[in-house]
Amino acid sequence: MTRTRPLLLASCLTFAMMLSAACSGEESPVTDELANDGAGAVPSTASDSLFANLQTLCGNAYEGEVIEDSSADSAFAVSTLVMHVRECNDSVLRIPFHVGENRSRTWVVSRTASGLRLKHDHRHEDGTEDSVTQYGGDTRTAGTSVSQEFPADAFTAALLPAASTNVWTIELQPGASFVYALRREGTDRRFRVQFDLRRPVAAPPAPWGQP
Repeated sequence: MTRTRPLLLASCLTFAMMLSAACSGEESPVTDELANDGAGAVPSTASDSLFANLQTLCGNAYEGEVIEDSSADSAFAVSTLVMHVRECNDSVLRIPFHVGENRSRTWVVSRTASGLRLKHDHRHEDGTEDSVTQYGGDTRTAGTSVSQEFPADAFTAALLPAASTNVWTIELQPGASFVYALRREGTDRRFRVQFDLRRPVAAPPAPWGQP
């Protein structure tokens, strides 16, 4: 009988502490973990929300059209344009952008500590990197859940001095459209292509250099 009293006392104290926490409105750590776990978790920032909405497109391909282009490159106007949300995980999305038979371009959207990063992965047909590749930038403002801007970073400015004032934009209206756009501050350089998310198309071949 004497040895059971400490156990009984410890049980009573534990119950009293749990009752006190419940009455004071405090939540246990286990409750907090369960509340923030699983698919029901709400994105904490606008960039998180846009990234999460992009993830829902994984595996799908969509056809687009150029709606603004101030360059002299006619390939975009006369070619079939297809984006393919091909590779997805919790931190990186790889989105090949095919211009006709040219499969050299892939947009890479990744998470950073403060937002998102957009890079352009350009490859030759044999899979080797182009001399102009991995340019882009990070978000610098909060943006919105449907639009994020990516000003050119220092790497881009060194690689392509003329593009040092580039600002790329990704816009996503869930269930409606995806837009990739470019403007060059201080100039009339503009490019904008819009994809119809209401009509998925057959997935294209892999981008150059990918199995």
